[in-house]
Amino acid sequence: MSDDPGSLLARKTWRTLEPLHGMIYFVPEAAGAYARLGITGRAGYFASRAAPMGAVTAEVVIATFFNFNPALVHAAIPSAWEITTPGALVAARLEAVDAAFRRVLGEDVVASAQMSRASELARRLAEVACTQVEGRPLCAGHADLPWPEAPHLALWHAQSILREFRGDAHIALLLTHGLSGIDALVTHSAAGDVPAATLRATRGWPDEDWEAAGASLRERGWLTHGGDPAFTAWGESQRNEIEEQTDLLAAAPYATLGEDGCAELRALCRPWSTAFSELLFR
Repeated sequence: MSDDPGSLLARKTWRTLEPLHGMIYFVPEAAGAYARLGITGRAGYFASRAAPMGAVTAEVVIATFFNFNPALVHAAIPSAWEITTPGALVAARLEAVDAAFRRVLGEDVVASAQMSRASELARRLAEVACTQVEGRPLCAGHADLPWPEAPHLALWHAQSILREFRGDAHIALLLTHGLSGIDALVTHSAAGDVPAATLRATRGWPDEDWEAAGASLRERGWLTHGGDPAFTAWGESQRNEIEEQTDLLAAAPYATLGEDGCAELRALCRPWSTAFSELLFR
């Protein structure tokens, strides 16, 4: 990873706070909130995350979510918009966040001065991201939503903006390095971060498509020939370059707080992120 101080600050702070956002894709409160609107299964993920952009087409979701099998998206979008509205899904998502925070962290934490302070700091970061949405469509959609009044919901919303701010830039870098959505998943598995079987299952890619992508990456010099996917020296350097540039493009919001402010935010949020991680990702 980059040794640039701004990039390192962005990565450290994003990684500490990310479970506070990412939990929404796993907690039962989310599935329940979407089901009450008539949206079930994987459609809840696609429709709720896309909802800040409005009633967009499946092709827009495929473009912005990037690494899912398009067939999964077409199964959910646009039919979700015939069942409910984007606004109702945005509200249901916040309802689920509220219930999950209260269940996992407790009422005292939700109402604490520490939560209010963390919300204030995170919002300052996110408001900078909101001024730099060019080329970042998912971030722009989230940035256009009204800020929730409750501090714990504002904290979650801030991290959602920052997460999509980072992710949109990451997708641009994957494309400029010649990687498709499934290519990115295969390289992700080659890095050892997530098992290939998990990535194939959650993103809906058949084995034959996965194998074809691996073969293409071998031919292009990203992966070694034979055995499980593993980077060549050149492939590893390309992946490192993508990660370093992602950190660099994510750095501007965090610079507004600087080292001390981001350290305070991380210290406040770390126990809450740990609580969600231990519950959901162990």
